Amino acid sequence: MRNRLIATLIPLVLLASLALAPAASAYNDGRGFYGATNDRVVTNAGFILVIFFPTFIFLASMIQRRLEKRKDARKAAQKALSANGHLRGGW
Repeated sequence: MRNRLIATLIPLVLLASLALAPAASAYNDGRGFYGATNDRVVTNAGFILVIFFPTFIFLASMIQRRLEKRKDARKAAQKALSANGHLRGGW
């Protein structure tokens, strides 16, 4: 039953998207959500991307570095605790 439903829905979704595509591009004269663009808008968007990606990579690297340091400290503490036999207890 499920396979038959999927086999029926896939062609219907494709057909509906093909039928509605011309209406979507005709809305707002094809300019999209932002509106008319010029060279200044495109250049500013490029500058934003040039600033965003290196900043994102730097911040993600700093977060990863801090997490790795915490993991290494946790491993070192566990190793030091297991190396001391008198702290484990027992007879």
